[in-house]
Amino acid sequence: MRFPETCEAVLVTDGGLATELEARGHDLSDALWSARLLMDAPEEITAAHVAFFRAGAVIATTASYQASFGGFAARGLTRGETARLMRRSVELARAARAEVADDETADATTGRWVAASVGPYGAALADGSEYRGRYGLSVGELVAWHRPRLEVLAEASPDVLALETVPDVDEAEALMTAIGGIGIPAWLSYSIRGERTRAGQPLAEAFAVARDVPQVVAVGVNCCAPSDVPRAVSVAAEVAGKPVIVYPNSGEYWDARRRAWAGRPRLPAGQPEQWVRAGARIVGGCCRIRPADIAGIARSLRKGAS
Repeated sequence: MRFPETCEAVLVTDGGLATELEARGHDLSDALWSARLLMDAPEEITAAHVAFFRAGAVIATTASYQASFGGFAARGLTRGETARLMRRSVELARAARAEVADDETADATTGRWVAASVGPYGAALADGSEYRGRYGLSVGELVAWHRPRLEVLAEASPDVLALETVPDVDEAEALMTAIGGIGIPAWLSYSIRGERTRAGQPLAEAFAVARDVPQVVAVGVNCCAPSDVPRAVSVAAEVAGKPVIVYPNSGEYWDARRRAWAGRPRLPAGQPEQWVRAGARIVGGCCRIRPADIAGIARSLRKGAS
């Protein structure tokens, strides 16, 4: 089933894949993060996807966010072996979809989709740079870095590319160039603070990057505070003219120096419905959001639609 270019119904995406894998007992503190389990425990990735699907998500986001040729090369893998692991990330999500194909909790009118996660360059650095941007690379250099990953992921035929946690406009521009000719629809999702990208650009400038790119089927924000979502939805809907996707964190924040989450969850009941009323059409969660949270979001949105 083709990923929708327009969203009449609200779609629920999944939550924090790494969060769920950690809850299942896996230490993801190394530089590869959840991508390490593509080598060491692929069945656990499938199980996490299944948990989110059964909770009511209709989109599974793959374990390729922090997968990079350089990161796997540091573990002694060849480019061919790395490419196979990237493709495996899509295959594992498809396997989860097949496992729950007859699950009665699924919305038969929308089906389920696999989103191949394409994290920013900063994620591969494993030093919190995706929360800052401004890597010192040109747009052309970022295109050259992203394009091989995109080509490999596209070979596995995901339903959509999740260009996510993008911290600044330069990288978004690079991604808009890099997806040219790939043949897979994409969404563009920024990591933000307040009404600006993590690199400090106004949201209107950021969302405008995707406005005239037909391959981009949704724009929005992820890996941000829930309180940042309403304004971002409004600006994205006004500027980009595309369906809006939002999947914030729990309200906790990542302390890159301590390499740990800090703060308290702040995702009050009723917020997802507010985001939908503001114009969001794809809603879910990012870091620290587990299947039970997604189940709550799915229930509240079904209740709001009835």
